Amino acid sequence: MTYRVCFVCTGNICRSPMAESVFRARLAEAGFDGLVEVDSAGTGGWHEGDAADPRTVSVLEANGYDGMHTARQFQVSWFSRLDLVIALDEGHLKALRRLAPTPTDADKIRLLRSYDPAAGDDLDVPDPYYGGMEGFEECLELVEAASPGLLDAVRQKVEERAA
Repeated sequence: MTYRVCFVCTGNICRSPMAESVFRARLAEAGFDGLVEVDSAGTGGWHEGDAADPRTVSVLEANGYDGMHTARQFQVSWFSRLDLVIALDEGHLKALRRLAPTPTDADKIRLLRSYDPAAGDDLDVPDPYYGGMEGFEECLELVEAASPGLLDAVRQKVEERAA
């Protein structure tokens, strides 16, 4: 049975597609292809159908990740098929919890940086959209730092299902 993860930010053109691409690469490296499905979405539909922000694509591709992406808006009906919903900042976390139709669905929502032991109390991935390239590079660094912890958590869930 496939374990399903969805990363969520505001417009699904910067942070969440970056997290999706990085995590998909980490899953492939760990041999979890076919066992875990990863996608992303935005809390709003402003950019639905658009490619990722060119700065996101540039930073991803410069670091060996796939930059292909099409933005979409998160739908409440997805909770029933998702195992884990990863918010990129506190605002997304609150928006997703408001959307969650059941307490079980709300329990599926986590902040990405909660998987980074070095994050401390600052669990938001800052929105790079209105800044320069350095914000996109910082975003990638924060996503990469949280990925090992997230991979460990997902690995544990996948192994529990297989047992």
